[in-house]
Amino acid sequence: MMACASSVAFADTIYPLDRATILAGSPFDFKIEFDGTVKAEDVKILVNGEDYKSVLGKDFTFAEKDGDVEASAITIRDAVLSKSGAYKIEASAGDQTKTVTWDVYKTDGAPKAKNVIFLIGDGLSVAHRTAARLMAKGMTEGKANGHLNMDSLDRMAFIGTSSTGSIATDSANTASAYMTGHKSAINAIGVYGDRTKDSLDDPRVENITEALRRTGNRAVGIVTTSELQDATPASVVAHTRKRADKAIIAEQMMALKPEVVLGGGSAYYLPQATPGSKRKDDKDLIAQAKTDGYTLATTVTELEKAAAEAAAADGKLLGLFHTGNLDTALDRTQLKKGSVSKFPEQPGLEVMTKSALDVLSKKPEGFFLMVEAANIDKQSHPLDWERAVFDTIEFDRVVGMALEFQKNNPDTLIVVTGDHTHGVSLVGTFNREDPTLVGREKLAVYADAGFPNYKDENGDGYPDSVDVSRPLALFSSNFPDYYETFGPKLDNPFIPAVQNEKKEYVANEAYKDVPGAVLRTGNLPLDNDTGVHAVDDVVLQATGPGSEQFKGYMEQSDVYRVVADVFALGANR
Repeated sequence: MMACASSVAFADTIYPLDRATILAGSPFDFKIEFDGTVKAEDVKILVNGEDYKSVLGKDFTFAEKDGDVEASAITIRDAVLSKSGAYKIEASAGDQTKTVTWDVYKTDGAPKAKNVIFLIGDGLSVAHRTAARLMAKGMTEGKANGHLNMDSLDRMAFIGTSSTGSIATDSANTASAYMTGHKSAINAIGVYGDRTKDSLDDPRVENITEALRRTGNRAVGIVTTSELQDATPASVVAHTRKRADKAIIAEQMMALKPEVVLGGGSAYYLPQATPGSKRKDDKDLIAQAKTDGYTLATTVTELEKAAAEAAAADGKLLGLFHTGNLDTALDRTQLKKGSVSKFPEQPGLEVMTKSALDVLSKKPEGFFLMVEAANIDKQSHPLDWERAVFDTIEFDRVVGMALEFQKNNPDTLIVVTGDHTHGVSLVGTFNREDPTLVGREKLAVYADAGFPNYKDENGDGYPDSVDVSRPLALFSSNFPDYYETFGPKLDNPFIPAVQNEKKEYVANEAYKDVPGAVLRTGNLPLDNDTGVHAVDDVVLQATGPGSEQFKGYMEQSDVYRVVADVFALGANR
């Protein structure tokens, strides 16, 4: 905070923050935090030199004490700026003034696209893509034997993912920036992270679902292999400073009634008395959903029938296929590990996306569909590269589905990106052919690397096995202490580190006796049990109407501006 002068408090923080970009007509919460106690009558706010009430049309609510903070604040909920242009906001409660500027933008003319398919590979990095191409397509004499669907998209941009308080990032603030057009703090979704402890009182900004509800009748779909309350799917509908507010996020999602909701996380839909529930109340969101017209599916078999019923009836579709996150594509299709035995009829991302498109394509006003491949991230954290890459292949096949849909629906914008990156590098292969090589001797680089020898003899687009003699060698730039085993983790998803009696994370000795295992001393603090996100830019690719606006370097919040433009969400009405 700024230091006080002569015990006179002044405006310390203004939300939206300096250089915010705001869609014309989009509601947002305006808040000023003072660095001490002030009197309401001493507060002065100018917007472009005019008294704020003449511009915002509302008076503020004054709090002498801002929640649990011994300092004052003023708030205006659901403020709206209908006129585009540059705005200068000056706030004072004494002889010092805090100033921020906002860029309020409108969108001209008619919509450029009827539909937007927004595909997010959680944690998707360049190395994931390269590995997916090599694993799925192979390489001969230095040239790829085939291309990914992602490789065909004709527009590209580098996207900066940093949060408002740190260069580092998480899925909450990154996905939220995509879905609101506002950058925010780590763990925050659909809000600016203010200073109070209450996770639900922070300044809200409009998300894409709310904008679509406000401006027309386009449908909304959410598909994920994570819990539906996880950060990325939550960003489409929710407002909270704490991404762990999963029970509340589930309620916020169903309150907005997206037409398609498919993923895991049924534990937050069930009342507390139901086995497996993680709620602490008696709310039954599944019963509520049925009342609201949703057709429910809990298995892949039920999903096909439920999607057909919802599409025929112009209805809504809810699929809950796991109490937690869905298992990886590798476990579901080949290894049958993780929790597959407990949830044997989980659908994959392709099946869920097809079902979503079957329902949403019947909506005459068009739709916005967000599809997340969550396990790319969830398996990159514990350094389980085969599972992460297998899910990257699955994600790319969904890109292919979107491109096929676009052929018959050219008024569809397709966006393919990650929400953040991991520090992943593909450095060569592991030589498992030579039994005399032990531990790190198996790592083959430069000319010794050769080519991986995955096979796809059944032609399903996936390698028939990841247990090959020349697998890809991927590593993370950051990691806890762990035992490197120089090969795929076939028994179960990898758990690299566990807590000791000091609550420090140390190498998991379950892997100590794997032949050739090598202890790697980590470079992360001892309170980290897995690898962490990288700050690297993500690559965004796109095709379709409006995609030409993606180019060069863009902030994550700028991506929302393109979506708003192609839907004409800020047009004069």
